[in-house]
Amino acid sequence: MAAAADASLSLLAYGDVAAGCTRCALAATRTQVVFGSGSPTAELMFIGEAPGFHEDKQGVPFVGAAGKLLGKLLEGIGLTREDVYVANVVKCRPPGNRDPQPEEIESCEPHLWKQIELIQPALIATLGNFATKLLSGKPNGITQVHGREQQVVLGGSPVTLYPIFHPAAALYTPRMLQVLEEDFARIPALLGRIVAPPAAVPVPAGPQQPTQLGLF
Repeated sequence: MAAAADASLSLLAYGDVAAGCTRCALAATRTQVVFGSGSPTAELMFIGEAPGFHEDKQGVPFVGAAGKLLGKLLEGIGLTREDVYVANVVKCRPPGNRDPQPEEIESCEPHLWKQIELIQPALIATLGNFATKLLSGKPNGITQVHGREQQVVLGGSPVTLYPIFHPAAALYTPRMLQVLEEDFARIPALLGRIVAPPAAVPVPAGPQQPTQLGLF
């Protein structure tokens, strides 16, 4: 219990530091820094691309349609948002939901590395191209590597990296839902857990055209 309390306090303290970040130009256009949410001692961490409109307003990652689908996918493998930790590569919303620029990603990297160092997850699921390429250190896109775990060292500790399509991909291309479900179904085994088979997941209503790239 003491270790969990220490981890929570450390993460909260660093979140307060990150809230005032001015490392890149996104500080001038954001509503607030979207640091992350979930368990500070989570075995499983999800890392996406960047906050969108709703995340920027609420200060919590994955609260829009893609976030609702993420919650459903987690329920399908016996987990909740409270069991995991969810964050993004970039902590501030790019204007118009455009792709993060290389200099923005580079500026925000220290925040992500510190989160990983403090949380020390056993498994990190990268959602989409940007997170997968950054954390793997390889140029391979998500279409090539999704569902294939790899061993990396992040935050000074060995971690299993597990690339998955971004949940938004299933909103724009419904056939991707089955792929997501199949990849999520492997997570319990990767964590060394046994849970009930995933339930069918309905696709929440969402935009017909993507507002961000890097999902496929």
